[in-house]
Amino acid sequence: MSKLTIRISDGAADIPREAWTALCAPGHPFLNGDFLRIVEEHGVAVPDAGWQPLHLVASENGKIVGLLPLYLKGHSHGDFIYDWSWKAVWERFGHRYYPRLVSGLPYTPVAGPRLLIAPVASDRSAVCDALITAAQGIVAGNGFSTWHVALASSADIDAVAASGLLVSHDVQYQWSDAGFGDFDGFLQSFSAEKRRKVRAERRRAAESGLRIAVRHGDEIDRDEWPVLHALYKSTFDRFGNYAAFSPECFAELATTLGDRMVVFTASDGDETVALSLCFRSDDTLFGRYWGARRQVDSLHFELCFYRGIDYCLRHGLTRFEPGAGGEHKIARGFTPQIVRSAHWIPDPEMRRVIAPHLERQKLGIAAYHDDARSHLPFRKP
Repeated sequence: MSKLTIRISDGAADIPREAWTALCAPGHPFLNGDFLRIVEEHGVAVPDAGWQPLHLVASENGKIVGLLPLYLKGHSHGDFIYDWSWKAVWERFGHRYYPRLVSGLPYTPVAGPRLLIAPVASDRSAVCDALITAAQGIVAGNGFSTWHVALASSADIDAVAASGLLVSHDVQYQWSDAGFGDFDGFLQSFSAEKRRKVRAERRRAAESGLRIAVRHGDEIDRDEWPVLHALYKSTFDRFGNYAAFSPECFAELATTLGDRMVVFTASDGDETVALSLCFRSDDTLFGRYWGARRQVDSLHFELCFYRGIDYCLRHGLTRFEPGAGGEHKIARGFTPQIVRSAHWIPDPEMRRVIAPHLERQKLGIAAYHDDARSHLPFRKP
């Protein structure tokens, strides 16, 4: 008879790399022990930064058969739950909101599996239930306010909802290949007016005289990262936000992930003046960070959107997720997609307060999604 046990790991490095490899999608740049280990070891996701790793590890007869990435969060930065207003609600009812638990990827708004279950597990649903119960037990045992499962896959949302978690909804904009062949083929799917606008933007970027290049992580020298990092950081400084990653963290991610990191740069002679930093899986490109030393007409669209689409078409990737937010993506061929997160609220009173809010949000997001689709640039049938 198999024996299932759950333990808490205080860091991704504590979990054998082969376990991550066996449980995660092959080639995924984020759902692996390398990414989480590096961001933890470089201070991006550590207790001093408000991220305390409490990863749940399920073992069956001594063999790891399940993982649930889990962090104790002292704030709402970088987890994309968008629960900033919840703190005031909890305090209004005499409760403390922080810290709370989050299952997700630090500073990475990428949807996907969160309950990682091995195909060889004797009872996969039992492993799933055990991980969910363990997370709920940590909340109850420590008096935490909530447990959030950020941007989970549909299967995981169904599993946690069946265990009593409430579901929230949001919209992201994503590109998918409909057999376009190349970038010109993609533009042929646009209406004539929208097609002219994209071509005009690309022409203005080309007329800037900047040299645009694309390289993978293992093609970038370590001593280049301070310059590239300064471009990344400039965007956060401009808006008064916190740039979580360090040059050393980016350098190790680049070396370790290799061609799973994709960097688009624009240079003026020997000076790099802009970058778009992306990651990729076997079938999807993920846009993450943008930075520039100076304003250049349409350069943001060229580096962050058009070059990414072109990369996908050249390399056989079928999806491009350029990150959270940004209605301007609609006119450039990115289709609105509904993504979901889930929330365990053990306090009955707070659950009664939040549940109607999430139901109203669901209706609002559905209406917004439908309206946004009506503004897509594609030719009408």
